[in-house]
Amino acid sequence: MTETRIDGFLGGRLRIEQPARGYRSGMDAVMLAAACPAKSGQSVLELGCGAGVASLCLGWRVPGATLTGLEQQEGYAALARANAAANGLALEVLTGDLARPPTELRARAFDHVMMNPPYFLSGTAAPDPGRALARQEVTPLALWIEAGLRRLRPGGWLTLIQRADRLDGVIAALAGRAGGLAILPVAPRAGREAGRVILRARKGSRAPLRLLAPLILHAAPTHAADGEDLTPEAGALLRDGMAIGNIDAKHW
Repeated sequence: MTETRIDGFLGGRLRIEQPARGYRSGMDAVMLAAACPAKSGQSVLELGCGAGVASLCLGWRVPGATLTGLEQQEGYAALARANAAANGLALEVLTGDLARPPTELRARAFDHVMMNPPYFLSGTAAPDPGRALARQEVTPLALWIEAGLRRLRPGGWLTLIQRADRLDGVIAALAGRAGGLAILPVAPRAGREAGRVILRARKGSRAPLRLLAPLILHAAPTHAADGEDLTPEAGALLRDGMAIGNIDAKHW
């Protein structure tokens, strides 16, 4: 990883260094952070933290949360550490494979685990190795969820974002292990199918599943011109760093 660039998040409140040509986190990482129900004093682990965007967005919103990231690629882990320091936030970043976590992680349990697993099962791999590993599944989705559940305390919360067409696999992997599932569809525009889902589940819970009203990202019915057209709800979480549950009760 040789060339990087600085990207602004939360309306420029965070300045994050990311690869210029490799994988760069964006809207999905911010939404993941906005969905995690962590409170000050609680511990949060992000699996596959990349350059640290989701963890740092969460840390900005929840001062006093103890943040840890696990990242397989050392170049991205180094960026996450540097980004935390540059933004004045505390983030411990461990390097390792979630399927074979480092010893110091295996001995710990967390109040929250959040993750943004790779979305794609197949297709042409990106020419940049870092981008390819971040986008195309090598470790099966079920193992991501298993690794997250193993790191949770009883009653802890797992939060993830994934493509809507992979929701069945997520639910299957959680069956018998976590309940109280709340599924938030994320649609690009009103009347359009949800392309993403954000899901929260509580380890050991037997509470029923809830399918929530969708979060709509863009206000205009179609993309007519360049320029931002976020809905007020999307703007509040993407630009102002609000938690999804604080925007509208129907979303959690």
